[in-house]
Amino acid sequence: MSEHTWAMPAETVRHERTWMAWPATGYTLGDTPADAEEARRTWAAVANAVAEYEPVHLLVPPHERREAQRHLTAEIVQHEQPLDDAWYRDIGPTFVLGPQGLGAVNWVFNGWGQQEWATWQQDALAAGVAIAASGAVPIDSPLVNEGGGIHTDGAGTVLVTETVQLDPLRNHGWTKQDVEAELARTIGAREVIWLRRGLTRDSDRFGTKGHVDLLATFTAPGRVLVHDQRDPAHPDAVVTAELVEVLGRARDAAGDPLQVTPLPAPQTLRDDEGFVDYSYVNHYVANGVVIACAFDDPADAEAGAILADAYPGREIVQIDARPLFARGGGIHCITQQQPALPTQ
Repeated sequence: MSEHTWAMPAETVRHERTWMAWPATGYTLGDTPADAEEARRTWAAVANAVAEYEPVHLLVPPHERREAQRHLTAEIVQHEQPLDDAWYRDIGPTFVLGPQGLGAVNWVFNGWGQQEWATWQQDALAAGVAIAASGAVPIDSPLVNEGGGIHTDGAGTVLVTETVQLDPLRNHGWTKQDVEAELARTIGAREVIWLRRGLTRDSDRFGTKGHVDLLATFTAPGRVLVHDQRDPAHPDAVVTAELVEVLGRARDAAGDPLQVTPLPAPQTLRDDEGFVDYSYVNHYVANGVVIACAFDDPADAEAGAILADAYPGREIVQIDARPLFARGGGIHCITQQQPALPTQ
């Protein structure tokens, strides 16, 4: 056990800044110049929206500096760094607070469980940029994990999925008890709620094998928003039923039952590749704002209203996230919060 106790704050606490990475190669840019421009515009839309509310620091590969400068507002701070991908939630550190101030957990990253399509030689070094620039105390972890694979209420309750942390191509031989002990050491977990699996598309070949940030998120201790696929024609209707059943029985770190609020899935069921994993759960909470996914879908308005109720006092800014989901993620997946130090 560490001499010092670290704890991951809720995403809703005040941030010092947001960290992101720029799409630079491979499938994140796509196969054509039009695909690349779509990716750049979408990442920039999120970065520029966040930058209206808090500082943004963004990793940019050297060969993309000119494109990044063309799309981004001037106040966004750029850090030159080679990258394989642009999902900084997953390749960056998880920031925590403790007696030493700001800490940063450096998980092992191996391409979402050694996916055959993934490369991660550069991404494995990307966390170090934010750790060094923020001045955080490095906390190295042997756990193969990604930021999209955990959610916390900031009071010791953590959501995970069995298909991620117990993935044999991530953490071979680890038990639930092993994972829980490491989450306790690194992010202050006191009650870990295990969800069985992720969304169907996210469990296919090009997915993460079940990230929790598509499934459910805390808005406050004891309060959870959960992805609600209402159409039985979509295979995620079964996943949703399991999810609600597990969360309905769960207790948080204080021993209290959870208040579960359904957040509807978009009415769009399919794209050219099959059933979609579009999820309004995959939003990002920044200072005074929620940067939310939109899908040009009839459910966009309902989801926006639910988010406004769940996060009183924050503006709701919806951005078309379909180009992100077409590449394997969403708005939460490309952002990572650095919490502000508590004021004395």
